[in-house]
Amino acid sequence: MTPPLLSALVFLPLAGALAAWLLPRRWAPGLAGLVMVLDLILAVAAVAAFDATTPGFQLQEKHLWIPGLGVSYQLGVDALSLFFLPVTALLFLAALAAAWKLGGETPGPQLGFLLLLQGATLGIFCALDTLLFFVFWELALVPLYFLLLRWGATAGAAAAAPRYFLIMLAGGVPLLFAFLFLAFSQATPTTDLIALLAAPLPRGTQQIVFVLLFLGFGVKVPLVPLHTWLPQFALAAPGYVTAIVVGLKLGIYGLLRWAIPLAPQAAQELHWLLAGAGTVAVLYGAVGMLSQTNLRAVLAFASVSHAGLAVLGLSALSSRGVQGVVALTLSFSLATGGGFLLLEFLRQRTGSTDLQSLGGAARSMPRLAGGFLLCGLVGMGLPGTAGFPGELLVILAALHHHAGSGLGALFGLTVGAAAFLTAYRKAFFGPVSRPEVAAAADLRPREWAVLVVIVVLALGFGLFPGPLLDALLPAAEAWAMRIPAP
Repeated sequence: MTPPLLSALVFLPLAGALAAWLLPRRWAPGLAGLVMVLDLILAVAAVAAFDATTPGFQLQEKHLWIPGLGVSYQLGVDALSLFFLPVTALLFLAALAAAWKLGGETPGPQLGFLLLLQGATLGIFCALDTLLFFVFWELALVPLYFLLLRWGATAGAAAAAPRYFLIMLAGGVPLLFAFLFLAFSQATPTTDLIALLAAPLPRGTQQIVFVLLFLGFGVKVPLVPLHTWLPQFALAAPGYVTAIVVGLKLGIYGLLRWAIPLAPQAAQELHWLLAGAGTVAVLYGAVGMLSQTNLRAVLAFASVSHAGLAVLGLSALSSRGVQGVVALTLSFSLATGGGFLLLEFLRQRTGSTDLQSLGGAARSMPRLAGGFLLCGLVGMGLPGTAGFPGELLVILAALHHHAGSGLGALFGLTVGAAAFLTAYRKAFFGPVSRPEVAAAADLRPREWAVLVVIVVLALGFGLFPGPLLDALLPAAEAWAMRIPAP
């Protein structure tokens, strides 16, 4: 029997969360750090145990859960989900560096909720049962609500928390309907993803399932006009929470893993919906960046644009597009997640991330300024950085299958790059306008360690993308083969 690596990966943070709530408060930061390091080791072990030449699901664990409904506790990964595991573990470990200094707050509950969120997020990437996936999906809302409500960065967090919770809860309704519709459309009700993939659905059923899943995951992506929660969330939430929510594109993963494979014929017929929604998001996010006066809002709209580009890549319904989307989404974890973490370090020093309050920040914080610029360059897809290989593949796939949308996306990416560089110049260059900025210290050792990891991964994958792209190719080809010819 193979060791239950994935169960250990998911439930170790959940056990750590319980311990953080029960043990003395002074132990909580060390406990959280230990749990997250062990989880990262387990994630790396899962990658090492995976055979990338085989396109199917591996490291599977399955135990009957609700026999009458055909529901199982079933975990497994393929190459399209595998690499999200170490990236997730690493991003949570980096978030801990930003959450470590808690002032007069009690660290136990805060770090407990952070660990609970980590376990639920890893469960989303590992679940191979529709109901189990939905449980993890909804479970992630609970810690996010309390982290935002209790430890928000601004006074607006009290209003942002229930709004975010209710919007995401509403987005879960079409997901639940789609999964139930899938289960009971079979001769024998089942929620097993592998069994559902092996049993093609009628055309009408596929269209209903695809539209429901598109709406449900579109809220999380977020697609325009379902994006309105994101700017408010980015301004109100602690920076390390925003880094996780925005850095890990769970909505994109949902479309990639569930919506398109479960309804491939409907996806082929409605490819224009994916292409149109993606292009609108790219353009809207880029233009929205131009009018923002806060760096966190700039990154929030950049994330809308990034997500749109990934959806456009999915609309190609090709192996090259899927390769690009996964590579691009992983790079966004560095670009957007790392950017929000660095902005949290900046906010802790200066009390603000408003452009008018920062001017000249690079003089007192050159390392922080350089790291934030690198994150922006990754997001722009600069050659030599981690964002370039995925962006290139996505653009090539889009131009081949939706030339007009591909050209529109290229224009949006140009506008977004100009908007970021303009905001960066206003915040980090020019005369120092506030004494808090002039007196701010540069990155501390643990913060510097976060930046070093970002630099190594951003440049390492940017300069040597071959191993990752080669590992993704068999699974991407198997994914594309499910799509019927137009």
